[in-house]
Amino acid sequence: MTALMKRIFIASGKYKGRIAVAFVFSFLKGILKNAPIGLAFFVLSAFYHGTETPEMSLRIGITLVVILLIQMLFHNISDRLQSAAGFLLFADKRMELGAHLRKMPMGYFTEGNIGKISSVLSTDMVFIEENGMSVLADMMSYIFSQGILLAFVFYFDIWLGLAGLAVLFLILLVARGLKKEALEDSVIRQEQLENLTEAVLDFTEGIGIIKTYNLLGEKSQALADSFRETCRTSLEFEENHTPWQRGLNLVYGFGVVVVTALSVFLYFQGKLDVPYLVGIMLFVFDLFGPLKALYGQSARLTVMDSCMDRIEAVFAEQELLDIGREDIPEHSDAPEVQFEHVSFAYGEKDVLRDITFDLEKNRMLALVGPSGGGKSTIASLLARFWDVKSGRILVRGKDVRNVPLSQLMDHISMVFQRVYLFQDTIYNNISMGRPGASREEVMEAARKARCYDFIMALPEGFDTVVGEGGASLSGGEQQRISIARCILKDAPIVILDEATASVDADNESYIQQAISELCKGKTLLVIAHRLNTIRHADKILVIAGGEIEEEGTHEDLMEKGGIYRKFVTARENSRGWSRVTDRPFIPLL
Repeated sequence: MTALMKRIFIASGKYKGRIAVAFVFSFLKGILKNAPIGLAFFVLSAFYHGTETPEMSLRIGITLVVILLIQMLFHNISDRLQSAAGFLLFADKRMELGAHLRKMPMGYFTEGNIGKISSVLSTDMVFIEENGMSVLADMMSYIFSQGILLAFVFYFDIWLGLAGLAVLFLILLVARGLKKEALEDSVIRQEQLENLTEAVLDFTEGIGIIKTYNLLGEKSQALADSFRETCRTSLEFEENHTPWQRGLNLVYGFGVVVVTALSVFLYFQGKLDVPYLVGIMLFVFDLFGPLKALYGQSARLTVMDSCMDRIEAVFAEQELLDIGREDIPEHSDAPEVQFEHVSFAYGEKDVLRDITFDLEKNRMLALVGPSGGGKSTIASLLARFWDVKSGRILVRGKDVRNVPLSQLMDHISMVFQRVYLFQDTIYNNISMGRPGASREEVMEAARKARCYDFIMALPEGFDTVVGEGGASLSGGEQQRISIARCILKDAPIVILDEATASVDADNESYIQQAISELCKGKTLLVIAHRLNTIRHADKILVIAGGEIEEEGTHEDLMEKGGIYRKFVTARENSRGWSRVTDRPFIPLL
């Protein structure tokens, strides 16, 4: 338990001072809590020896009232200091976690860790925040009180003190087994809560697909099974904990019997006076009370220990290093983007092998090929969502690993098919592209993105709050707002995963116009899905199996008659790459 206190104290950072002061007041509260026992012994001794007086009784009564009031004051101060520190500490911890997650490679979020992050935020941190500091205050009070009571017993008689100390060690021995059992079960309990969180997220995020394919019963059953497993795990935690707690209660009772019997024996042996015997009888049933109360908190303490393990594990995850100090030059003779013998792997699985290409300024490079070939990975590596396994990626001649991440992202805008809008006003969703932009600049970006008119038709215009993820808007409207965000950002490099691939025909024309505005005077890296996009690229890379199979212009590749031509022919026949049109998708410069 002291180890847990030390962990929380170390984690408390700048709030250590508050907690240390709170410990002092807990210590003083522990002394005052046991002061009435000393006063009672003093009164009994006075009665026994016939030295009591009305004045003495009045003074003792006043002293008891003062002690009670001071004890209440110290309790209030201790709770205020520690409880406030707990909420302040974990407010800071959440911000630290947000900053930590911001620096994590994207692979961390795609490896099943969303449930873990949600569980740490909504379960582990909340549990310690609400229980941790109050439990710490109680622990300190119990430990101090137990020490004071044991000192009283030694004052009465050394043999009684030694007997109390022996019982204390027996309690600690049983409590050690309780702690080990409870800690193992608390790990299982918290992991199951994480599984439940993940199951709930999976169900709610996939509810549309679940209903579409009539899987409601099956998926609901899976969620219900997760709830039942959580219930079973929690009950098992309590069932495994109960025998140890029962054993501790028996040891407490045994300790009381031993001290009482020894006191009576010492009295008949003439080694203990009546006032001392009565004094012991006054508090013998409370002698091990603080320790009993302390280990009554063992379930919460072990869960807190497990929560601390899980929180620390997330913070221990390796961040993407951001130690670059080189600046991307405003002008450079080097290509805008260069991949030099780039290889990359997700864990042990190779995804890209020896990728090399140049992309000149104000030119367009299209990536085509089968799903899973590595196209999106190339785009993600350029944005440094991950670091390469080997090779280099350069922007204007600078290795992206040697450039501050914030500066790199200032040079890149990204538009993907799947759009995410925050639960905030439309204005704020657009302005995050460039937070310092004026309101007129935000509105101009909306006009260029062809979303100004439908925004102004909303009840609150630009101050309309959209649902989380943009749920209150259509897919095409969400897409145009995300493009407005990129237009406002005005980054020189645009990564484009064709935004019209999954929108209706009415929105497609508007989105094409919006993207045309976005791409004017920009360097484009396009993950291409449609033939009319590919035809106008300056260079096309055919990515398959993590390698560049072919490269060249549309005409060059069609003449070669290789994989690209077969791919295009198959797509044209199935009308999968394009609702074939002669209208250019992106007008170039």
